[in-house]
Amino acid sequence: MRLFVFGVGFSSKAFIEETRDQFDWIGGTTRSVEKAEALKAAGIEPFLFDGTTQGEGIAEALASATHVLVSIGPNDAGDPVLNLHGEDVAAGRPEWIGYLSTVGVYGNHDGDWVNEDTPCKPVSKRSVQRVAAENAWLEFAGSNDCPVQVFRLSGIYGPGRNAFENFRKGKARRLVKAGQVFNRIHVSDIAGAVSLAMANPVTRIYNVTDDEPAPPQDVVTFAAELLGIEPPPEIPFETADLTPMARSFYGENKRVSNQRIKDELGYSFRFPNYRVALRDLHAYI
Repeated sequence: MRLFVFGVGFSSKAFIEETRDQFDWIGGTTRSVEKAEALKAAGIEPFLFDGTTQGEGIAEALASATHVLVSIGPNDAGDPVLNLHGEDVAAGRPEWIGYLSTVGVYGNHDGDWVNEDTPCKPVSKRSVQRVAAENAWLEFAGSNDCPVQVFRLSGIYGPGRNAFENFRKGKARRLVKAGQVFNRIHVSDIAGAVSLAMANPVTRIYNVTDDEPAPPQDVVTFAAELLGIEPPPEIPFETADLTPMARSFYGENKRVSNQRIKDELGYSFRFPNYRVALRDLHAYI
């Protein structure tokens, strides 16, 4: 088996490590020569791809790739992989294609529960583009008889990217907006869920999110307790100094169900909520 990854980053690296033993060869794209050297050192054959022009050698690599993971976001022109290498992916007829998307496609549901059958009503431009990219990949699956699995990921955290890091950098804040919850997923569960789904290659959409949507300030408070320090003061959302993008996240409030991936694939979450995960991460500080 041969794996090609478009966009080797935080989540896709975890997937690579989870499945490395299953593949005889792994290749992946990055934007810079420096990062290409790091991929090579990690045992991943690097390919440069910036999403605006075809990458050298990628067509040849895709010709023999049995599995393709796409971890690159869309842009104003659509999905860069489909636009620039869609024909190459189709020609290689991979056994499985995974597309990492986001729960942002659901938009705002005022805190109600949503699942994979809930109609998408994206709010932000980036989420509108994601819905279009998902649809394009699902159409690709039907047109080319290639199974495509779409994974809608919630807020990603893990080693090196978590509430403790925010405290270490002096960026921990306790923003409070009445009724607001966010959905989260530990990067290890992304790797575990995607690898399990890969073993059942049928075109499907899966939410990859933990069991417990929770208010963001609760996560900060719990992290402070583990660190043995006082949590930062509460800041009302209405008066908080936020970038437009950060403020837009608070405009989407929903509870995302993970029941499908449990029921259909039997996936058992390693970190079913932020408390289990933060205790584990704290042990390595």
